[in-house]
Amino acid sequence: MEQTRNVGPPPLAPSGSGEVGELIDRLVKAAGGSPHAEFLHEMVQTVLRLIEDQADRGDVKIMNAALRELVHAFRLFTPYRGIRKVTIFGSARTTEDQPEYRQALAFAHEISRLGWMVITGAGDGIMKAGQGGAGRERSFGVNIRLPFDQPANEFIQNDSKLITFKYFFTRKLIFVKETDAIALFPGGFGTLDEAFEILTLIQTGKSNPLPVVCVDRPGGDYWKTWDGYVRNVLLARGLIAPQDLCLYRVTDRLDEAIAEVSGFYRNYHSSRYVGDRLVIRLQRAPTAEDLDRLNRQFHEILVDGAMTVSPALPEEGNEDPISDLPRLVLHFNRRDVGRLRQLIDALNQLPTAPPAA
Repeated sequence: MEQTRNVGPPPLAPSGSGEVGELIDRLVKAAGGSPHAEFLHEMVQTVLRLIEDQADRGDVKIMNAALRELVHAFRLFTPYRGIRKVTIFGSARTTEDQPEYRQALAFAHEISRLGWMVITGAGDGIMKAGQGGAGRERSFGVNIRLPFDQPANEFIQNDSKLITFKYFFTRKLIFVKETDAIALFPGGFGTLDEAFEILTLIQTGKSNPLPVVCVDRPGGDYWKTWDGYVRNVLLARGLIAPQDLCLYRVTDRLDEAIAEVSGFYRNYHSSRYVGDRLVIRLQRAPTAEDLDRLNRQFHEILVDGAMTVSPALPEEGNEDPISDLPRLVLHFNRRDVGRLRQLIDALNQLPTAPPAA
């Protein structure tokens, strides 16, 4: 039987060509123009397709609200894109006298002292602890509108860095898109949903590599119990790969949690794809001897060839201040993400790597 390949949504209807297409182009130019005009053109085409499909009012309202929320969130975060951020998840029911609250408070305080900012849900419990520890100036509040009242806590209320979403899916997108690390504290259904969704996005390559640390109260067993389920059920039944366990870290020690987050960026800076090649930006390049060892150690994640050290590729453009950083270029198979995480750890432990924070 012939199989069809999923190639995404069908081509846009003719509304984007001819007179309508010319009107869209003129509209983009009249609004000020953009170096990304082709994408804006396509977005308008997509909206006009709702007219052609005679979409019902409910569908149009969802698309309108989601687009407005995302545009507002992008505008809010843009001035802070050069600052590392950690997203903190945890229960809104945690009270200030509980060890989990004090642990989250201390974690946010210490990570902010290293120059990081904190993103949380803006409510009570662990969210309030995260923003209380980081302080108002270094906090973002990403709230959600619920059927019952959930006001923002006093640390972020009425702040310009507070945004309230109608939909969980747009809120979750911002939590992941704008962060450089995830810190998970004990919580209920929402926290576990966020934990598994984050790990799924990383495991499937739909998110950039980033550290995920599960932080318990001192001597606590919340995340140890969860980790036991992952190992004794998911791993034991072959539902995940052994290297997937590298995608998160469980600890009840504050210093280990801080080291897991900040240490991830000791030498590793960021990564992106250029064509079919993964380009890893580094603070300092490996020596020829270290590169040879890394190629032997991680050869199975390469589709072909070997990892090479390179300056910025022409396709990357001039992305100051990182255009001068050395690159590690590889044809990654996009499947063994756990091993990719191990490669990043190895790069951070190179003798040439900068000292740990």
